[in-house]
Amino acid sequence: MRPLRRARQVNPLLPTGTATTLLYVAFIGLPLVALVAKAAGEERFWDSLTSPFAREALKLSLITSSISLAIIVLLGTPFAYLLARSASWPLRIVDSLVELPIVLPPVVAGVAMLMAFGRKGVLGPALDNLGVNLPFTTTAVLFAQVFISAPFYIRAAKIGFESVERDDEDVSQTLGVSPWRTFWRLTLPLALPGLLGGAALAWARALSEFGATIMFAGNFIGETQTMPLAILSAMESDIPAALALSVLLLVLSGVLLVAIGLLGRRTARRRA
Repeated sequence: MRPLRRARQVNPLLPTGTATTLLYVAFIGLPLVALVAKAAGEERFWDSLTSPFAREALKLSLITSSISLAIIVLLGTPFAYLLARSASWPLRIVDSLVELPIVLPPVVAGVAMLMAFGRKGVLGPALDNLGVNLPFTTTAVLFAQVFISAPFYIRAAKIGFESVERDDEDVSQTLGVSPWRTFWRLTLPLALPGLLGGAALAWARALSEFGATIMFAGNFIGETQTMPLAILSAMESDIPAALALSVLLLVLSGVLLVAIGLLGRRTARRRA
């Protein structure tokens, strides 16, 4: 006589999870669908997207965010490697503060940079004596973007370096390979997916930076008016242009999201 099978119990959290998932998707998706639908319904959508106003903002955003990303990668990579390999207590304190710009309101970050680098700031007189003026310039845009977006790269790069076994590095060096060459030939290629994912996140955050930029750099066409600031200005007088720029930023964000997903799956396959 066959033993009776126990009826498989359904986890009561599954229906709740399904309902909340649908609610979340609707909450996130509806505004985005509405944005695209409204933009597509505008007769001047393409004209607005190719207008000098939009081109200038897009050009400035792409140039500044690319320069900011280069600075972040150049300075953040050795910093992230040090955080991943050192266990000293001063670096632990620094490590805990790396993500502070992420949780700090961007407007506060802009005010803080004004207090540090403005004419009446802590370093203001010294910079003024050198003939350097940072606030409300294109350089201020770079400062704001690096300040806000650097933690996204540093954190992802640190996790990428931590995924590389230190024993592999030690074996490489015992075979006579220098630490510098070991880093370039072994550590960096293994950690590369994490670094690329962090770079994509940092670039996307720099591209969309608003609060710190408007406080520290202002909103001057052709000099500090990036795409988010241009959207703000367009909302006051040219709704089609605001919709066009918003959809363009949405598309760029979607492309970066797909790229990050592909990098994540690639990393998972390499670790499997």
